[in-house]
Amino acid sequence: MKRPATPFPELVAARWNIARQVPRAGGGLVTALVLTNLVLGVLPVIFVIMTAVVLGRVPEAVRGGLDSAAWQELIGVFVVAALVFLAQQVITPLAASLGELMARRVDGRAFDELMAASLGGPGVAPLEDEQVLNDLGVAARELEAGIFSPGQASAGLLALIARYTQLCAYIVVVGVTYSWAAGAGLLVAVLVFRYAFRGGLRKYTQVRIDLAGTERKSDYLRNLAVRPGAGKEIRVFGLVDWLREGIRVAYLAVLRPVWAERRRILLWPVLWMTLGCLALVALVFGGTGVTMANGLTLTGFILVMQSGLGALRLSGYYPEADVQTAIGMYSYEAVQRFTRRIEAYEEPAATAAGDPAPAHAGIVHFDNVSFRYPGGGPALFDGLDLKISLGRCTAIVGVNGAGKTTLVKLLARLYEPTGGVIRFDGVDIRSYPLDEWRARLGVIFQDYQRYEVSAADNIGFGSIAHVDDRPGIRAAAQAVGIAEALDELPDGMDTTLARHMTGGADLSGGQWQRVALARALFALRNGSAVVVLDEPTASLDVRAEAGFFDEFADLTRGATTLLISHRFSTVRHADDIVVLEHGRVTEQGGHEELLALDGRYAELFRLQADRFGDADDTDDTDNTGGTADDTDPAGALT
Repeated sequence: MKRPATPFPELVAARWNIARQVPRAGGGLVTALVLTNLVLGVLPVIFVIMTAVVLGRVPEAVRGGLDSAAWQELIGVFVVAALVFLAQQVITPLAASLGELMARRVDGRAFDELMAASLGGPGVAPLEDEQVLNDLGVAARELEAGIFSPGQASAGLLALIARYTQLCAYIVVVGVTYSWAAGAGLLVAVLVFRYAFRGGLRKYTQVRIDLAGTERKSDYLRNLAVRPGAGKEIRVFGLVDWLREGIRVAYLAVLRPVWAERRRILLWPVLWMTLGCLALVALVFGGTGVTMANGLTLTGFILVMQSGLGALRLSGYYPEADVQTAIGMYSYEAVQRFTRRIEAYEEPAATAAGDPAPAHAGIVHFDNVSFRYPGGGPALFDGLDLKISLGRCTAIVGVNGAGKTTLVKLLARLYEPTGGVIRFDGVDIRSYPLDEWRARLGVIFQDYQRYEVSAADNIGFGSIAHVDDRPGIRAAAQAVGIAEALDELPDGMDTTLARHMTGGADLSGGQWQRVALARALFALRNGSAVVVLDEPTASLDVRAEAGFFDEFADLTRGATTLLISHRFSTVRHADDIVVLEHGRVTEQGGHEELLALDGRYAELFRLQADRFGDADDTDDTDNTGGTADDTDPAGALT
């Protein structure tokens, strides 16, 4: 793992990248922080000068007595030193506070940039790319934590002003009081130590970055150990020892190479530099002692000693700047990589600025549509021809991997077809403004979101333009049979659906599915021309899912609706059933019609019906703990 030394131009470029972030904090704050750090750099040196003068004048003041001029001068110098010391104690936390404010501002701008890139694209293809997600994860984690972030790097860079101002002032004091050669020697010693430490820190940081992939396993196991949901199984199955050993092994897989590199990077190089610098410092201080014997005053001697020791203290670790400037930009580099990857993806075809998307329902036609995901792989659709009829309930069924969810993503223009056209009443949907077209769709995906907002907003998000329509939200909740349960929450429909929040509450799985159903219904009643349910009940058993789909079909009767399922036996009441296989429509028709055809639908229907029938013979309960029978489909959702 041996690495070449980082070239000086790269080091300069790294500092310049940090400096470019500084103005994002605002001119007034940056100016205040620069001035504060300058003052903070000068005050310790003034304190050293004052204390040296105090110590140097003590003998004369003692000889002169309390009423002498020497004693009064001593008191005056002592008061100045005390005021300088007090000023240091006041300004140090002020500088820290200003630095933290600066970090928050810069990180906030970086996070805005990250969110803009994440939400700015019209499609979701980049967000399903592993490399893109890795960069997003790194950037978001560091920006949220605010420890090794571009804001901390910017504040750390300005904090170096105080340190190096103080160093330069000490060197000037030594040069003026004793010898410029001695001052130069101290400066060389300090800079050599700093170079050794900073260079080692950079290399050590790179080792940690390279081990980020290995570190993910330890992160996963550590999070598993504190995750409430996993706590039950860990205890029941006796996995505590396995988890403890797994964490130990995962940590050692990271730490052992880190230890080896740290020894190689820091031990011997720093040891040789230390020996050389000690010899140089010995010459400086030894020469000072000799000079004092030849006429250097007590005040001068104390001043040189204190300034020299103060300068040497600046050769060590700067907790407010070193780690921050060494690795703080790592997260912002991830933001930039993420943004570049997002921009590199081909954008969907430009939408026309002319005709708005129609408000009325119409026929959706997948006209000879082909599609394959970015990055290669087989085509999911190849010449797909499918019509979703006006005012009817169409069910799309197929085995896992048949492309059912991809069909919905194409309809919502989260992806664009690689061939063919999707038409709405004969018009290419790409000719409509994208936001207007999506406003005509009400889509509930399999992994529908459980928003940590009020119950009312969870329903109202189906049509964000009407989220304040409380009568309409209540009507949708009543239609799906969830209104009473929501009214019983601590604040009714204004209750935040998150148990960990004050006054919040959570719902059962079946209740959440009813909220999702209400969300789709609210979208339909506020202008959605087509409503889609993409397997939101995949976690339910077959009876509960059948009850859910039957209820949805009843509530949306007469509307253009699309139901997606991999269970053939749950969609029998749909007006049309479409069987997807190998990227094409293999069969289409009503349930009885497809059974009479005795094709693929009939085969899979019988296979699934037999399997679920066997399960029902031994277990009459659904997966939510209540009984589910054919006469009470709604009960299967409670």
